[in-house]
Amino acid sequence: MSSSTETDAWVVGADGFRDGWVVVLHRPRTGTTRCRTVDGADALFDLPEAPAVLGIDMVIGLPDRAVPGGRTCDQAARQLLGHPRGASVFSPPAHAALGAETYDEAQRRNHASGPDAPGLTKQAFYLLPKMRALADRMTPALQDRVREVHPELAFYAMNGDAPVEDSKHTEAGRAARTTLLAARGFPEVETVAAHLSGGPVGADDVLDAHAACWTARRIHEGTAERCPSQDASAPRNDRGLRMEIWR
Repeated sequence: MSSSTETDAWVVGADGFRDGWVVVLHRPRTGTTRCRTVDGADALFDLPEAPAVLGIDMVIGLPDRAVPGGRTCDQAARQLLGHPRGASVFSPPAHAALGAETYDEAQRRNHASGPDAPGLTKQAFYLLPKMRALADRMTPALQDRVREVHPELAFYAMNGDAPVEDSKHTEAGRAARTTLLAARGFPEVETVAAHLSGGPVGADDVLDAHAACWTARRIHEGTAERCPSQDASAPRNDRGLRMEIWR
C-alpha cells in the first residue's frame, strides 16, 4: 500500500460485516468519496486506490496474554466513552485464541494465556476469522499506515469530546452520527446507506466505515489522537505490533 503522491492520496475506513468489509475511500484534496464492499482481508489490503492510511474497526495489536478489562488502550477508550457507549469496546482475545476452531477451544486457549486470563465472549469468538485474516497480513512496518480505530471514539471526537448520547441502533442515534459526519465532509452517508443496506450490510456498518475513514484522514493529516495517550508509549505485543486505538 502506497500513494502515488501525498497530495493525491486516498485514505480509507473499513468496518466488518458478516460477509466482508464496508470500505469508505476519501481523497481529502478533492473531497471525493467512494463506498463499496470487499470480501476479505486480501482485497482490503490491496485496494487499487493504494491508500496512504487504512483505518480498520477491528483489533490489530492482539495481546499475548488476555487480562480482565482488556488492553491498556481498551480501558482508556472505555473511560473516555463512559456508560453506556463504553460497552462498545470489547476486550480482545489473546493471540493464541486465533487458531481455535470452536468456542470451547477458544475459551481454553484464552484462559491458558495468563494466570488471570478471562474467558472469551461470543462476540469476540465470531470475530476471530477477521482478526486472524488481519493478523496474517500485519507487520510492525505496515502499522505505520494500517491503524486500529473505533467508530464510537471517532464520534466522540467529532462531538466535542463527548460521547453520542443515543445508540447507533436507534433512529435518533443514526441521525446524530449522520449529522456529525456531514459536518466533516461526508454528506452522502444516508444515500450510501440506502444503497448498500439490506442483507448482511446494516446502516450502522456504513456509518462506522465513514467514521473510520474520518479518523484515517486525521491520521494522514497528523491531527488524530490515540488511546493510550500520545504522551505515553503504546505497549507492543510479541509480534512487535502496537496495541493502540486511534480517533
